[in-house]
Amino acid sequence: MYRLAFAAYLAIAAAAHAAAPETGQLDASPTLFTVMAAINAVGYDADLASPNNHPLRNAIRQELAKRNIPSLPALKDFFLRHRQRNDTLELSQYISFGLTAGPPPDFAIRMRDVEIPPDVSSMQELTGLLAAFYKEANIEDLWNRSRPAINQYIGRYHGPVTDAVLQVNAYMRQQTSGFKGRHFQIFIELQAAPNQIQTRSYGNEYTIVIAPSPEPRIFDVRHGYLHYLLDALSTRYEEILQRKKSLVDHALRSKVLPDSFKQDFLLLTTESLIKAVEARLDRQPGHVQQALLEGNILAPYFAEQLPAYEKQEQSMVLYYPAMVGAIDLVHEDARLSKVDFSKEAAARAVVKTAEPPPPPPPTGTAKTLDDAEKLYRSNDLDQARKLFLDVLQQTDSKPVHAAAYYGLARIAAKQKDPETSQKLFEKTLELEPEPFVKGWTLVYLGRLSVASGDREAAAKYFLDAQQVPGASDDARKAAKDGAQLISK
Repeated sequence: MYRLAFAAYLAIAAAAHAAAPETGQLDASPTLFTVMAAINAVGYDADLASPNNHPLRNAIRQELAKRNIPSLPALKDFFLRHRQRNDTLELSQYISFGLTAGPPPDFAIRMRDVEIPPDVSSMQELTGLLAAFYKEANIEDLWNRSRPAINQYIGRYHGPVTDAVLQVNAYMRQQTSGFKGRHFQIFIELQAAPNQIQTRSYGNEYTIVIAPSPEPRIFDVRHGYLHYLLDALSTRYEEILQRKKSLVDHALRSKVLPDSFKQDFLLLTTESLIKAVEARLDRQPGHVQQALLEGNILAPYFAEQLPAYEKQEQSMVLYYPAMVGAIDLVHEDARLSKVDFSKEAAARAVVKTAEPPPPPPPTGTAKTLDDAEKLYRSNDLDQARKLFLDVLQQTDSKPVHAAAYYGLARIAAKQKDPETSQKLFEKTLELEPEPFVKGWTLVYLGRLSVASGDREAAAKYFLDAQQVPGASDDARKAAKDGAQLISK
């Protein structure tokens, strides 16, 4: 009966699911799926009676209860030995493990010993247990049969997450979603207790894991995405920020501020800036004072600086060092000395992604590139070429030059000049292109190689395009389609 119930549930989900989103920055993890299936099978019962659980959690628990899985006693012993004082901490360690372990069927830890997170270092025994469980319980089958339900749920997030990311990118004047070599990832995990959201930053990977909830957690996603962008800047300009660190003594008086912020001034600076940015995006200036009273001591300073940032043309990446360098210790110390911090945190705000403020219009070289792209799309290739060439004279920035050469290369391709097009695309790759430009450049080079009969070179270009961190989903799909075409 249980097997029939599970099959019936998945059939309903598959029927309701129209088209599965492409694998990418918003997805589910087979490793996390296996971890959560395992602990649900051996005693992870957090909020099991909540109506906010996703039906998949109970369906998989019932399915596994009917299977003969020899590794379950050892898994249960492991689970009992790693119990934590509350459900959130208990889930947290398994999320950390799931993001540290590699893919099935081996689940090998992907980091060097010195890089393994503290809450994972005592859990490495789980690798072998999970590998046995994966095989014995035929988790690959459960994963494949669960994908329609998972993809259906992911579909709830696609539009709102896209809106939130575009809203932040526009405000930051961020041409692409992140920085060279860094990756932002959202995983949906439907077997976790509901209303949970957890974030991790391991090396160059920033990951948000979202459990089921009545409404999509878009405010939290946007907050995490701001951390992904701004944490890197505080690290890059740590020397400047360390000269402002004496202000942290005021934060220590807060009863509400988490210890992680009190112990890490760079993190506290980023959180304060994020609070100020969120107040601007949501048009809620009162939230700045609320953030200050909770211990985000630099939120008022950044709130005062952001209007000036909005009126000039630099991106936040370029504006940031001068902004943090201008923090006046005497002035801020006087301001903070008068603050009577709150005794409890205020209710969490809800982001309104449906009505984002209009993005600031592009200026300078960004406007020239934008105008050139519009001319290219309208097939006014001569005028587009002129503007792309103008960009090369306006700045020495390599990524901007890469964007200009990318435009010139596409014009050459459109004008049936593959030799020139190839040279210009190759030039693009030499100039530190942003991930969006790099991904599509490799796709175009793959297509040119296909046209010239060099299938080996084409295969390499298409593979490289799929592996560019931060490349657009469309570029990855085009590369995947190109690779499949030449493999036939």
